[in-house]
Amino acid sequence: MVRTVLESKTRTVVIGFEAPFCVIGERINPTGRKKLAAELEAGDFATVERDAREQVACGAAVLDVNAGVVYNSNPDPNQTEPALMRQLVTLVQGLVDVPLCIDSSVPGALEAGLEAAEGRPLLNSVTGEDERLERVLPLAAKYKVPVVAISNDDSGISEDPDVRFLVAKKIVERAADHGIPAHDVVVDPLVMPVGALATAGRQVFALVRRLRDELGVNTTCGASNVSFGLPNRHGINAAFLPMAIEAGMTSAIMNPVRPGEMEAVKAANMLMGRDANGAEWIRFARVLEAVAAGRPFAEAAAEAAAPRPRREGGGRRRGRRAARPPARRAGCGAGRRAGRACARSIDLAARGRIVAARGGVRPGP
Repeated sequence: MVRTVLESKTRTVVIGFEAPFCVIGERINPTGRKKLAAELEAGDFATVERDAREQVACGAAVLDVNAGVVYNSNPDPNQTEPALMRQLVTLVQGLVDVPLCIDSSVPGALEAGLEAAEGRPLLNSVTGEDERLERVLPLAAKYKVPVVAISNDDSGISEDPDVRFLVAKKIVERAADHGIPAHDVVVDPLVMPVGALATAGRQVFALVRRLRDELGVNTTCGASNVSFGLPNRHGINAAFLPMAIEAGMTSAIMNPVRPGEMEAVKAANMLMGRDANGAEWIRFARVLEAVAAGRPFAEAAAEAAAPRPRREGGGRRRGRRAARPPARRAGCGAGRRAGRACARSIDLAARGRIVAARGGVRPGP
């Protein structure tokens, strides 16, 4: 099993082919969020604090932290971004216990985030340009952290998935030259907007399978890219995610505060056999019931995730338990023999429903 291991100070998260799909929360990013950008320039971190807590409560296993603000007072990100990244990383990891994804196009900001981070964060990102490879891969090697590899190079983003595969292969090979194993390279195959390129979905599904089978790497993407420019984007995103998971994608940078997308991920985990006994799906179903009753999703999710208070006295019960009367089921009697008979009748009934559903004849009693 290919395992990309991320760590906070107290928690370990595994991105892998057999692991539950890893949701990387995208909201701590001022790109396209003018209000957040203005707050960050003014030193106001209230929105970041709320976004960090809400995303984790709603199911994010990792949080992306991006400090890409173009300050009105100083438009040079090489001067402003490293200090802001250090502040954000320190703040966020003091609020939540999940690993971080340090996200910047400025190498100085990446290193500032790595210096401040506790545990083993994900470095986001390196591309196929030679200059970028020689700036970012040494950082990943120095701090012994995994890195996101974006499948574009000096020629830009190719619409040809074969070209994007070759760029990813080049990055994996160059990473190996720096002592970074393939399991510590998480490839972003670049999801195109399906509104602009009708074959974008099929392209990325085929490319993800190829990256898994031929390079043996984990994958990620900006999930909402697929719906860019279209109405009802969240419906498209929710349909895209399970299809990408089935194709082999193992993580995505996405908005976990949207219940539709998270419902799709939870269902896909269960259907792919990555949710033991459906426990996580059952817990999430209770959250959806609360939402249907009028509770905000983030509030309902936070309540469901909160540890339940221990029973008064704590610990395991000691001494003999009071005798209980034998359990009875309607029509099934009591005791061991009746229990076996009940199980047989339930089994026969289930078989009858299956046969009937297939168009066969339902067996008699």
